[in-house]
Amino acid sequence: MNNKIVIGIFVAVIVFVGFLLLRKSSQKAVNFATFTSVQLATRLKQKDFFFANVHIPYEGEIENTDVFIPYDKIVDNLNKLPTNKNTKIVLYCRSGRMSEIAARELAQLGYTQVAHLSGGMIYWEKNGY
Repeated sequence: MNNKIVIGIFVAVIVFVGFLLLRKSSQKAVNFATFTSVQLATRLKQKDFFFANVHIPYEGEIENTDVFIPYDKIVDNLNKLPTNKNTKIVLYCRSGRMSEIAARELAQLGYTQVAHLSGGMIYWEKNGY
């Protein structure tokens, strides 16, 4: 094989790998927890977190909810959340999809202790709560 072709392929591979590594390092890790209904029920007994319903449209709430914020407006309503980004925050919705989206958004904004209810109010009710 011609040396120029080998060198060209080698350089292309190096550039491609470098691009992938740079892209991965620029993506911020998004960490949030997922609670089951049983875990949330246990934590609600000694509630030490900010509890938000993010389901739209509003269809009711779990007892001890602190606030209702539409999941797709969470960024526009940061003033309704604790100012300390290390405060524990638990989000829920009807099925878990909207709360997961909102939890990811808050984690990307630097909130460090965000969780959401897996299965939402549907699983909450199915489990007898």
